[in-house]
Amino acid sequence: MRQVNLAIASLTHAHVRKYYQTLHDNQKINWIAVSCATEEVAENFKAYGYDIPIYMSTEEMLKAHPEIDGVIIASENFRHYGDMELCCKYGKHMLSMKVPTFNLEEYDRMIEMVEKADVLCQVELEMHYNPTCARVLELVHSGAIGEIISFNATNITLSPVWAFPWQGDPEISYGKRVPLKPGDKRFRGGALSDHPHIFDMLRWVTGSDYDYVFAEVADNIRDIEEEDVIFVTGRMKNGCKFLLDPSWSRHEAKTKLPVDWDLHPKRMEVNFSIVGTKGVIQADCFGPNDSYCGGPNNRYAVQYTYFDEWIGMMDEFCDCILNNKQPKINLKWHRQTVEAMVRCYDSVASGKPIYMNE
Repeated sequence: MRQVNLAIASLTHAHVRKYYQTLHDNQKINWIAVSCATEEVAENFKAYGYDIPIYMSTEEMLKAHPEIDGVIIASENFRHYGDMELCCKYGKHMLSMKVPTFNLEEYDRMIEMVEKADVLCQVELEMHYNPTCARVLELVHSGAIGEIISFNATNITLSPVWAFPWQGDPEISYGKRVPLKPGDKRFRGGALSDHPHIFDMLRWVTGSDYDYVFAEVADNIRDIEEEDVIFVTGRMKNGCKFLLDPSWSRHEAKTKLPVDWDLHPKRMEVNFSIVGTKGVIQADCFGPNDSYCGGPNNRYAVQYTYFDEWIGMMDEFCDCILNNKQPKINLKWHRQTVEAMVRCYDSVASGKPIYMNE
């Protein structure tokens, strides 16, 4: 089987460093080149010591390397559309960062141009390849906990703004400056826009789509222009009720702490509790302790490393390119998740539940 020739565009997304080791160490992949948004980004990349050609323009990179099969679009959110246009122009398959765009009309144009160019576009939702999530899905689909009644999930992290300032700029992270709600000085584009995973996992686990969402923001714990604490409730079309917390409520070094704590929580978490008619599943997706409470002493544990999901995701991307298959997490699948997230912002603005058919 031949290697898949891959490149990375822009290198400005917070997840991009995860790809360096994944691409470099994977024998299925031939890492061809990278493009950088700025000279500073280029210098930072050089410090990693990889012997990879660097370009200051994505189009220049694509012109210089016609052998490229696929491109990881690792640019800021507002640049995704332009990068997709370039990839379609040069006939390159794409792995897009987790939110291609929050503009739903633009999103639909992305779907159209990808189909017209006859290329594939996978979306970076790496939790699909997390071993804990895979086990949870297996249990749910086996009927082990019966019909799902409720889904409670957290996707809590520190704020990436201190390391990636563009994520604190609403025009870059959300695409434009949209006030959270009347009288609020903050804008859309913060914690909610950074955390699509539990919104996606809810659809994945329940096998249903959103009926309505209701979202509220708390006061910020940081001095930034966007929301950093937000909570979402609602109902799926199959009747499952849910509660989601996609906040930036972990502390980073630049966040003031009330005391000098001796205990340091994980810098991020994806946890959920799924209640069914026959049992309960509780999972810590970034830790070794998980349990299925459908029966006495019926427990499950998994040994986990953070690169598991990146390896699985890249394996699927390569397999789809080599075998001309659509990835399971494609643009069409992800649109409903992105729309639900946009409706959460609409709910914050209106103070009311928002139904998906409105």
